[in-house]
Amino acid sequence: MPLDTSTYNLALLRIDGRRWNELRQLRAQIRTQAAADGSAYFELGNTKVMCVVTGPSEDSKRRGQGASSASAAGGSASGGNAADILVSVVVGGFSTVDRKKRARSDKRIVELQFTLAKSLAAVLHTHLFPRSTISLSLHILSQDGSLLACLINAATLALIDAGVPMTDYLVACSAGSTSSYAAADDSADPLMDLNNQEEQELPYLTVGTLGSTDKVAVLVCESRVQVSRLEGMMVTAADGCKNIREYLDSVVKEKGRRMVEEGAIEKGVSMAMDIDV
Repeated sequence: MPLDTSTYNLALLRIDGRRWNELRQLRAQIRTQAAADGSAYFELGNTKVMCVVTGPSEDSKRRGQGASSASAAGGSASGGNAADILVSVVVGGFSTVDRKKRARSDKRIVELQFTLAKSLAAVLHTHLFPRSTISLSLHILSQDGSLLACLINAATLALIDAGVPMTDYLVACSAGSTSSYAAADDSADPLMDLNNQEEQELPYLTVGTLGSTDKVAVLVCESRVQVSRLEGMMVTAADGCKNIREYLDSVVKEKGRRMVEEGAIEKGVSMAMDIDV
């Protein structure tokens, strides 16, 4: 079907044909690994991530090699008995064009692990599982921009599948600006969901919000950008988070409907749990 440009100037379309406020194609699945406590697959354009959750389980003295951990925010108030969140990110050698193999001690991987662990510790009710560990193993199958956002979204789905209580969905989306920092163009337009080529040329940030609200739980900006553009970029990313949250919610509900039809669970059955926020 030919592209309708009657209401939108073709010159304003991005390199992949999207408008400034459009996401790439979304695909997601939960319970992809039957043997795991929780698992999920998330795909945003050509960025593809798989997540496996183990636990909550009894705390082990041995930590996974190269993994980053974080205790729940305010863990000292609970006497240090909140569960630890252990995050491990594995980058496939085939995930990029150059097929570069990254070590677990790579600075970029360690930074991603730490950001994920701290972000999830703020939304999970880890005080319900004292002296235990929640382990997340994320495998990057393909990279084409918005990597941190995809990792957060995949981890959220896998934790929902594992039944770990959380405040709400933690969803993330990236946003950028149509002009570089050196151009000093204060009237530059924001862009939603940047791909790899756009991230290499333009300033961008990643925003994670809590549920359908505009409450920011994650904000990572690794490039130089004028302050005047920052608000527009954050608003655009927050709008993208709302769209992603609606999609993730539909995936979870569809999986639940199929489980009811297959007889895996009875309709209307719920688990009562006293959650103190």
